[in-house]
Amino acid sequence: MRLLLIATLVLASSSALALQDPTRPDGFGTTQQAQVPEKEFSLASIFIGNDRRVAVIDGVARREGQTFEGVRIRRIHPDRVELVDQGRVRVLRLEPLPQVRSSQ
Repeated sequence: MRLLLIATLVLASSSALALQDPTRPDGFGTTQQAQVPEKEFSLASIFIGNDRRVAVIDGVARREGQTFEGVRIRRIHPDRVELVDQGRVRVLRLEPLPQVRSSQ
């Protein structure tokens, strides 16, 4: 008799754990990070002089340290630009120029 009572209590408690509150909103209690799509930027050119570095991004000349659209320009290199976007470093690279063949 006791064994039957213990088995019944164990089954009742395990099925109670599986029950969910019908008034709880979907996804409540689960950790979900909002996935924000990365913004696309177009790097057109880079100009490096003695005392300044400028990158043309989306058609606008921008300097190191400048912030635009929530993104900060961390460093401008001769072939790439490092951006800080939502705490992560992104790298924009210059597209290589097409090779021109000589017809001679």
